[in-house]
Amino acid sequence: MPKIRALVVDDSVVIRRLVTDVLTGDPDIEVAGVAANGRIALDKITQINPDVITLDVEMPEMDGLQTLAALRKTHPRLPVIMFSTLTERGGLTTLEALSLGASDYVTKPANVGSAAAGMARVREELIPRIKALCGGAWASRVKVPAAIPGSVRRAPVTPNVSLPDRRVEIVAIGASTGGPNALAELIPQIPGDFPVPIVIVQHMPPIFTKLLAERLSAKSAIEVHEGEAGRDLTAANAWIAPGDYHMVLEKSRPRSRIDLNQDPPENSCRPSVDVLFRAVARSHGASVLGVILTGMGQDGVRGCEHIREAGGQIIAQDEASSVVWGMPGFVARAGLADQVLPLEQIAGEIVRRVLRGRGKSVGMKHDASKHGHVGS
Repeated sequence: MPKIRALVVDDSVVIRRLVTDVLTGDPDIEVAGVAANGRIALDKITQINPDVITLDVEMPEMDGLQTLAALRKTHPRLPVIMFSTLTERGGLTTLEALSLGASDYVTKPANVGSAAAGMARVREELIPRIKALCGGAWASRVKVPAAIPGSVRRAPVTPNVSLPDRRVEIVAIGASTGGPNALAELIPQIPGDFPVPIVIVQHMPPIFTKLLAERLSAKSAIEVHEGEAGRDLTAANAWIAPGDYHMVLEKSRPRSRIDLNQDPPENSCRPSVDVLFRAVARSHGASVLGVILTGMGQDGVRGCEHIREAGGQIIAQDEASSVVWGMPGFVARAGLADQVLPLEQIAGEIVRRVLRGRGKSVGMKHDASKHGHVGS
C-alpha cells in the first residue's frame, strides 16, 4: 500500500523539522514536501499532489487563513490540519480556519519539558488525525480504545424512527473532529424558546471551548456558555464542557446542576462524551435525548449504551455528512441509534422529539430577538 503523502507548511524551521521527524517516524506516512509560507505551499501542491497538509496559522507573506481560503477554491476536499498555538488568539484563528474549511487542528507543544516530550505529544495528536482524515484503509489503522468487558448493552437495539411516548427533559450532544462546524450548523437552528437545556462535549483544549461557546452564542437564538461548576441547567440554554474538565450533572430540585472534575481521561479524552452521557443517564433516565456528531474514535459509545439502558433516545450523524465517521459510526454499527441522519436534518429532529407532548408546533419559528438574527 502506498504511503500517505504529507506537505508540511510552517515558517519555523524548528517546527517543520519536528513535524517532519514525527511523520517520517510512522511507517504509513512520508513527507513529500515542506514550505515556509502559503505561497510556496500553493505552488508545491500541484507539484507533489499531497494527501494531507499540516498548515501553520501565523506565517509571513501569506498566512494560514489566506492559504486555506485559496486552497479550498481548487482543492475543496484535501485534508488540512491547522497547527495553532494554545492561546486566545490561536483559538480564535483556529475557529476561523475551521469555518473556512480546515479539517481539524493540533496545538503546538508548549511547556512540555523537552523536545522529546514535544514530539511525543505531536505524534499522539497528529498521526491519528491524518490517518482518520485520509480515510479508507488508513482510517482502520487508527488506534482506538478496546471495548471494556461488561458493557451495559450486549446486543444491538432495534432502531426506533417513530417518536416514543417518553418526554425529553435534556439534550446531550457529543462531538470531536468536525464538531465545531457541525455545532455551528446545528445550534443556530434551535429555537429561542426551546423548552429544555442542552449539554455538550466537544473535544477541545482549554480556551478553545470558551471561544467556541461565545461564537455559537453570538449566532444562535439560545444562549451558549462554557460549563461552570454550580450552574443550574435552564431551558433555552446550552453548556459546553470546558477543555481539560469532565462535565457531569448533580440532580437537584427543581433543576439539575453542573459539576466539573479532572478525573482521569476516558478514551484519551477530557472532557469525555462517555462521562457526560453516563451522568445524564443517571440524572434524567428515560428523558434523555443523546446526539452523536462527527468525530474520530469511539468516545460516546459506552455513554450511549447507558442512555439506551435507561430508556433514552439516540440520534447519530450519518457517514456522508461527517468529517470523520468514527464516533457516530461506532454508535450506528452497534445498533444504538434510533435514527442515523444527515447533519442538516438533526436539529429539526431534535426539536420534533423535544416538542412532542408539550402542546407546541413542530414548525415553531426561531426566536432571533437575542441577536436580531439567527444563522452563520
